[in-house]
Amino acid sequence: MNYLEMISADAIAKRVSELGTVISDEYSAVGGELLVVGLLRGSFIFMADLVRAITYDHEVDFMTASSYGNSTVSSGDVKIIMDLNKSIEGKHVLLVEDIIDTGHTLHNVIELLKLRHPASIKVVTLLNKPSRREKEVIVDYCGFDIPDEFVFGMGLDFEQKLRNLPYVAVKA
Repeated sequence: MNYLEMISADAIAKRVSELGTVISDEYSAVGGELLVVGLLRGSFIFMADLVRAITYDHEVDFMTASSYGNSTVSSGDVKIIMDLNKSIEGKHVLLVEDIIDTGHTLHNVIELLKLRHPASIKVVTLLNKPSRREKEVIVDYCGFDIPDEFVFGMGLDFEQKLRNLPYVAVKA
C-alpha cells in the first residue's frame, strides 16, 4: 500500500512538547493527584511521548474501549474491553486519545468515569475530526484538527498495522 505523510514527526514532537507544557502548568495551578489514562490501543505512542513532556507529577493507567473492531468506520456500539486498575475517586483524570472522530467511544467512557467521582475529567487528543462528530465531547487539549480522511501512524492503525510510523499518514 502506498501512503503519504500528512503530519510530520517533527511537527508532532513540537506539538506534544507544547501540550505537555500547557497541561503541566494547568495542573500545577490546580493541584491534586493526576491520573493520565490512555485509551488503548491507538493512544500508546502519543501517550508515551506526552507523559514524558508532562512535568507535573502523575500516575498512568489504561483502558481499552472500542467501537471500530477491524473496520475503518465506527459502529457506534462501544464496548469496554479492559477497565482501569486504579480508583479515580477524587483524582484529576486526563484521558488520552489518539483520535476523536464520531465521539461515541469517548462520550461513553466519560459517562462511565463520571460515575466513579473523579475530581475532574479532561481530554487530550493527538488528532481531532470535528466534522465527523455525532456525540458532543469537549476536547480540552488538541494536537491537530484534521479533515475527514482515514489516517494511520503514531499509534493509529490500518488493519492493525502501520502503528509504528513516526508521523501521521494517509493512503496515497
